[in-house]
Amino acid sequence: MRYPARGWKNEAVKRFSNAWMLGAGLLVLAASAPAQFAQPGIQPSPTQVAEDHRRIMGALDGLKPQRPDTVDAYVIVAALDTDPVFGREAREAGRVLASRFDAVGRTIVLAEDEGDQRADAAGTPQHLELALARAAALMDRNEDVLVLYTTSHGTPRAGLNYQDPSRGTGIIGPAQFAATLDQHGLQNRLIILQSCFSGQFIPVLATPRTVVVTAASAMHPSFGCSAGNDWTFFGHALINLALRKPDSFARQFRRAYVTINGWEQKLGIEPSNPQISIGGDTAGWLAALDARASKIESAPVGRPPSELGE
Repeated sequence: MRYPARGWKNEAVKRFSNAWMLGAGLLVLAASAPAQFAQPGIQPSPTQVAEDHRRIMGALDGLKPQRPDTVDAYVIVAALDTDPVFGREAREAGRVLASRFDAVGRTIVLAEDEGDQRADAAGTPQHLELALARAAALMDRNEDVLVLYTTSHGTPRAGLNYQDPSRGTGIIGPAQFAATLDQHGLQNRLIILQSCFSGQFIPVLATPRTVVVTAASAMHPSFGCSAGNDWTFFGHALINLALRKPDSFARQFRRAYVTINGWEQKLGIEPSNPQISIGGDTAGWLAALDARASKIESAPVGRPPSELGE
């Protein structure tokens, strides 16, 4: 389904009214998921549902339209776990990605609030699906680009973990994730997944017009997700360090890969082996976004992952 640019709210509200049903949209219980994720009884309070609805709809309504004859990026960042590290990473990643891809006003951050550090709305699968639909409605899908960054835990041979004690838990599986992107007609895509075992998504997400970046291979964990951290290893290396230095995206990923590998060797841990898949028809939009990236380096924000001992 693709919502029309006008009147999109009516369809979105209909979907939101059923959003808390486990199994709707992106959220599934994978057959191989551990027992702690099979908790269909969690229901948010009516007050929380109303506040969530107000915030997500307001944020989506505030997104700017695309500019004709310009390759615009629509950035969506989602922390799919309420552990504070993921919210901290998501909120700052939203700022970095908005700057890197000239997407100020076309960025939405879905994460928990922490003190005066606020996101646009909570990081739920339902909000993520609504954000994807709204971006699709505003974009010229032949010209513009979805930039999607998620951060969470992950489960091998299952997917991305979603965990929110007050809203629900589950697994976002590769097939469901790919189907959701496809149903909204999102073609030019830069998808960045920060989780353990996130390489399992590459086979189903890779297309000629898609770049997929993952924090780890399908069979390896990634590191740095201690709740007290400001960043995971991958988020710190790619978002907080590499993307702040003017360069092409491909070289920024390579710099992050080398940085992470160096940390892992120093700590004597098995490499996470971050992955990148670059589709054959992505050169045009990658070059357009690279050309508009800031030429001024910005300083890192927050503390390096505690595991690094820096």
